[in-house]
Amino acid sequence: MTAKRRMTLIVYAPALVGDDIRPVAVVHGMERAFPGLRLEWRVSEDGRPIALPQRDAWLAEGTKGGGFPLVCNGDESSPVMISGWELPSGSSAGGQAQFEVHAQLPPDAGGSAVVADVLEAVAQSARAFWGHATPFRASVDIARQTKNRPDDLEPPPRGLPVIKSPSAMRSPEIPHRLGWLNYWSAAAAEAIGFPDPVRDAELLSRARRTGADGWVVQLTDAPLDLDNPAHLDALKRAYERFPEIGGRSAP
Repeated sequence: MTAKRRMTLIVYAPALVGDDIRPVAVVHGMERAFPGLRLEWRVSEDGRPIALPQRDAWLAEGTKGGGFPLVCNGDESSPVMISGWELPSGSSAGGQAQFEVHAQLPPDAGGSAVVADVLEAVAQSARAFWGHATPFRASVDIARQTKNRPDDLEPPPRGLPVIKSPSAMRSPEIPHRLGWLNYWSAAAAEAIGFPDPVRDAELLSRARRTGADGWVVQLTDAPLDLDNPAHLDALKRAYERFPEIGGRSAP
């Protein structure tokens, strides 16, 4: 599987505290949402999968420094993996340290339904503010929207809007960027003004409520491909609809 074809999933949640059970809950949630998935391997220094017969205990022991070590499905031909770390307060919205979870899914992960289920499960297990699942190639262009330095004058690709660095945003509840599948907690949805029954009719046709009163919102029917003019237009329209995302609204 090439890097360009994989699906990347990221969620942002309150920082871990003490003997936090969320890392184990996140892994269990991902397994429940992805039929047949077992994340019972770690990766050696030379890249080989090594079985973890006591995976949960190993994870609990490895939950240090605000994150948890990578676990995977042990399948080098179609890898699925997840790990987490702490985003320090100086790099986080509102000056609050966050728990950042990253997962990788293969392009044949079973379609948007499975990816949406995984995103919801991981986000809710982490008690995330927001998150997204996006094909890797599109996520690279979206990441390039962020301007971290005043001297970075290169415009974002494809006519996408400039978004602030996370540390310049006022609140962790406000999503930093959009993706193909977007998880917005109840607080995040309120912060950006979603949903509006009239203005968000199209998005609502591809959205669903979560068990914790958040939302999973899908921008396009097929995985986001920014070489597709209709997909690029859908992404731009969503940014226009939600100026709070990326800290672009007037103070």
